[in-house]
Amino acid sequence: MIYKIRFTPTAEKVTRKWKKSNPNQYSKLVKVIQDIALHPREGIGKPEALVSGNGIQWSRHITAHDRIIYDIYEDVVTVLVIQVGGHYNDK
Repeated sequence: MIYKIRFTPTAEKVTRKWKKSNPNQYSKLVKVIQDIALHPREGIGKPEALVSGNGIQWSRHITAHDRIIYDIYEDVVTVLVIQVGGHYNDK
């Protein structure tokens, strides 16, 4: 089953920014997103369920500093990307 990937406006904005300003990082993000579409709970980027996410919110590493946070909705076979960027709002 392939999950449909959707982005919040904030996550989409960061993704577009990376595409222009940091193609290498964007390329890593694309690989992680493609992997999430195939199997959102396992694969590259060390997927882990977030404690406060009620079982639907997960995260994966993109780089040592950046990660992607997403919700998995089984009933509509969709993954909603909530945040892309710095880990725990590091500067």
